Amino acid sequence: MSRCSASSAQSVDFSLFGGAESLSEGKPAARSPRRTAVTRPTEQDDGTAHIRPPQNPSDFLWLMTEEPHRTRRMEILKSHPEVTKLMGHEPLTKYVVLGVVALQLYCAVALRHTHPSSPLFFLCAYVIGGTANHNLFLAIHEITHNLAFKGIVPNKLLAIFANLPIGIPYSVMFKGYHLEHHKFLGQDTIDTDLPARVELLLLNNVLGKVFFATFQILFYALRPGFVRAQRLGRWHFLNFLTQLAFDYALVTFVGWRPLVYLIMSSFFAGSLHPCAGHFIAEHYLWDGLAQETYSYYGPLNVLAYNVGYHNEHHDFPSIPWTRLPALRAMAPEVYDTLPSHPSWPMVIVNFIRDKEVGIFARAKRLSKVAAAAHAASTGKGEDGSDSDKSD
Repeated sequence: MSRCSASSAQSVDFSLFGGAESLSEGKPAARSPRRTAVTRPTEQDDGTAHIRPPQNPSDFLWLMTEEPHRTRRMEILKSHPEVTKLMGHEPLTKYVVLGVVALQLYCAVALRHTHPSSPLFFLCAYVIGGTANHNLFLAIHEITHNLAFKGIVPNKLLAIFANLPIGIPYSVMFKGYHLEHHKFLGQDTIDTDLPARVELLLLNNVLGKVFFATFQILFYALRPGFVRAQRLGRWHFLNFLTQLAFDYALVTFVGWRPLVYLIMSSFFAGSLHPCAGHFIAEHYLWDGLAQETYSYYGPLNVLAYNVGYHNEHHDFPSIPWTRLPALRAMAPEVYDTLPSHPSWPMVIVNFIRDKEVGIFARAKRLSKVAAAAHAASTGKGEDGSDSDKSD
């Protein structure tokens, strides 16, 4: 019987299934979609079983350890001191921003006589606009780290300029929250990239995850205001007034449809779009691993300022997008051992359909204040060790 089965498996003609070699006919059982790409599998890795047991879907993964990037940065600096030569601003960034802003304004004006409900308008907003505005989101991310110019003021002004096709003021508000995301990675109530408890309660199912993936851009825009509101300053007001003046001028002189195109582009950029998979891919936990940051080295990085090199970026936020591949090549003993994602679009699909990956699949830590209060109430140190109050 086993010989017949083996013979049958070898004789399967996958062309009969439209060339869909992903079908299971005649092939051994594969891992479920939550499996990530393992660069160096062990001898015990059978290719089917998961590396770790599934996470508890009723809560986030709470860790007492410090975030890993600072430690890894120190280790890489010690073994590869030449890494400092990769740090510094990238002059190319401002030219890419100028080109993408020009492209979006051209498309917006060109569609001024096309109704937003038409297939052409929708297709342009998704394919061109979604990709372009996602590129501008990530340009602002790059500029937030002051990597377009040497000075702070030119970087802030460029961010406000890059914000124009996005349609709503975003750039300066993003800066404060994103830098906290780097400094306080995973700390509850500080890192606003983390889902809130109410999101876990309401969206931890297939329909909830579809809703979350579709409206990701709104979660990232609105969540910070509920979790950790910023104090507004002059740059916030300049961003707001510049954007308002631009939108008013666009509607007044060209019409309302170009503005609809730009806002639709921004929505698609953070929705079910191939590039938007990086929002989930970067910090969600996969395969039961307590690995908080994942990288992706595929072709979509060309459109996204190499944001897929996310472990590398968190390790060295001062290295610009053009030199992140060089960082990876410089320290293969570090980055080639970390599991990575093979595809951003598949990350979205796997996130939605797999019950063992969901809103809960994020690592959280207590903030310093909460950790101190917890230690005082339990008699344990902030790292979970027993403390001697008599000392």
